[in-house]
Amino acid sequence: MPDRTYVLIDGENLDTTLGVSILRHSPKSGERPRWERVLDFARTLGSDDVVGLFFINSTSGNTPWPFVAAIQNAGFRAVLLSGTGSEKVVDVGIQRTLEALVKRDGDVLLGSHDRDFLPQVEQLVDTGHGVAMLGFPEMMSGVYAELGVPIYDLEYDAKAFNLRLPRIRVIPLAEFDPEEFLD
Repeated sequence: MPDRTYVLIDGENLDTTLGVSILRHSPKSGERPRWERVLDFARTLGSDDVVGLFFINSTSGNTPWPFVAAIQNAGFRAVLLSGTGSEKVVDVGIQRTLEALVKRDGDVLLGSHDRDFLPQVEQLVDTGHGVAMLGFPEMMSGVYAELGVPIYDLEYDAKAFNLRLPRIRVIPLAEFDPEEFLD
């Protein structure tokens, strides 16, 4: 059992995927994940000691302070990053954090669909760290499944939403309930 689990959230990636690919509009407050449930879910994977880091691009200077307060109240530390405008500041910040975690004990739960983290995830796996991905599996880069990294569903595994999302997903036959499709 690991001493600690680090939960790293790529806020832009998850929010964009939710809005553009699933809801097809900018998510309203009630349509967003309940982030405290993500930390609770992480605790079910191993350690009770969970460190949540939520990465936000603050390059524009328009930091969403009410949202920052909300994620901090949920138990996350906000990591506000800025760059030159052309940099993928959140991705670079998460990559650097994953690299730093190679030298620490603990597992990692990474909330993103982005393949840009593959080299760091491979390095963590190669050094014996437990690593898992969190998001919408149907939108997740296939490189993580190929690597054998577990992929958890933000809606169905972490139960992070108060409402049912309008998703089209592959349903394991053992979980198929035809009643869900008859209304």
